[in-house]
This record gives sequence, C-alpha cells and structure tokens, in this order.
Amino acid sequence: MTRTTRIAALALTGMALVLPTAAAKAPFTAHRVPFQGHTLYARDYPGSGPALVLMHGFPDNLHLYDRLVPYLKGRHVVTFDFLGWGRSDKPRDHTYTFAEQEAELDAIAGALHLGDDVVPVAHDASGPAAINWALDHPDRTAGLVLLNTFYSAMPELVPPEAIRIFSQPEFASLAAAINADPRTNSWLYHWQVGRFMTDPGVRRRMLARLWRDFPSEIPAFISLNRDLLAAVTADTQRVAELQAFTRPVTIAFGEHDPYLNAGVARAFHALIPGSRLALLPGRHYVQVDAPEQLSQVLLSAAP
Repeated sequence: MTRTTRIAALALTGMALVLPTAAAKAPFTAHRVPFQGHTLYARDYPGSGPALVLMHGFPDNLHLYDRLVPYLKGRHVVTFDFLGWGRSDKPRDHTYTFAEQEAELDAIAGALHLGDDVVPVAHDASGPAAINWALDHPDRTAGLVLLNTFYSAMPELVPPEAIRIFSQPEFASLAAAINADPRTNSWLYHWQVGRFMTDPGVRRRMLARLWRDFPSEIPAFISLNRDLLAAVTADTQRVAELQAFTRPVTIAFGEHDPYLNAGVARAFHALIPGSRLALLPGRHYVQVDAPEQLSQVLLSAAP
C-alpha cells in the first residue's frame, strides 16, 4: 500500500491523520455522515470554542479552506462537502437544492455532536443554507459569519458570468452547449474561477486542485443553478426574520470581489442590526486571498 493510498484509507475509516503538507499543523478526523441514503464527507479539527463550520459554495468544495484552516489551529473547526461535491456522494440523477443543503448542514451538526455551539460560516452559495439554519435553530447558533455570499434579492449583487449563463432560463441552450463541450467547459471554469483570486501563483495551484473535482460535480452545479432564482425569491420572504435575528453576526468580505462585492457586504450590514462588518484584502475567495486576516476575524466572531 502506497503512502497516498494509506492516507485515503485512514480518511475513509474516520481515523485521525496528519497531512504531509502545510496543513500538517491542523490534524483532523474524517467522517462519512449518512444523509438520505447517501454520505457526506466531513473533516473535524479538534479545538476549543464553538465549532466554526466552514461551508463552500459553487463551483468548489472544502479545499477552498485549505489555506485558512492552519491559521485556525487550536479552534474547533469543521469543513464538509455538500452532496454532489468533493468527496461526498454524487448521485447523478439527484435534484440538488438549497433547501436540501440546509438539511445537510443539520446532519453534519448532529452527527458530529456540535450541540448548541455552532457557528455556520457561509461563503458564496452556502449563504442560504447557513442563514436559514441559523434562523431555524437560533438556540443552537453561537454566531453566524457571512463571507462574500448572498441570500435575498440585493440590487448591489453582480452575478458571475458563468452563474448567469447556468441560472437564467434564457441562456439554457448556451449552458447546454458549453456543458457538452469539455474544452469549452474547462476554459469557462478556469476563466471564471480564476477571477475569484488575486495572487497568480496561488490562483494556479487552487485552480488545479478545484478543477480536478469539478467534472464529477457538474450535475450538482447545474441543478443548484436551476434552483437559484427560486431560492433567492423564497429567502427574500424571510428578510424580516433576519432583521430580528439576535445572535452575533459577522460579515467579512473580500473588498475587491466584483460580484458579491463590498456593496453587498454593506447591504447585509444595514439589514442585520448589530452585525459587525470587516472588508478584507482580496477578491471573491477571501479565504484564499487573505487567510491570516480572515482567521483573526473568525476567531473573534464567537470566542
């Protein structure tokens, strides 16, 4: 058995392991969490304080947080892949929805026994799941953190070009043509996701890591995009609940994101009384561009 195979085997059995990279500073226990006949892949990093549950959006997975997690050493941290993404199961004929992602977060919190000290950390498309879970479980929520994400209708938001293509009905034929051509699909992915990061070297490495998984994640990407407009419409009806939410809320956005931009961050801040706003250097992937600065914000979000 090779070293790589041995590491993979340990991950699947839930044993603690230490990766032979910079992430070696943060050992984790891997879990397979049952969810509606499938399994979700999660990493549980031991530490103190309310658990920071770091959630990805699309088109990415838990590796989005690879640069951030080492800076959070000593704090209880959980990362996981939503159904259809990363190492979680990927049923091809499944209808993936934002409402289901809230249920997946609940399954992770229950299986890992996070109790009443959960801090959902939303990024990008995980905003609806994190916010709705917090609204539905305020007594279990120690805090809520929003990173370059969305929830309700906001005029400040500028949808990424690829998301517009795959979420708006008038572009359905174009989306299908792109998806049918692997070369065009790869070009669009690298162009779009490449615009989410600042540093060329980091961008190159992160793109290579995330693209490795994306071809198998396409069914989830397409399905969630089809659900996107309906989900935002439904969540807009819950804005009054969000305005009345009393748990600590921290808003930390990469200030140079051209899409889920500083205007969106300020709109969230105005919407949620008592929320804390931090604009950090970087673009859409603030956890990639500014991991050390973001870690300081997270560690103070719910001490």
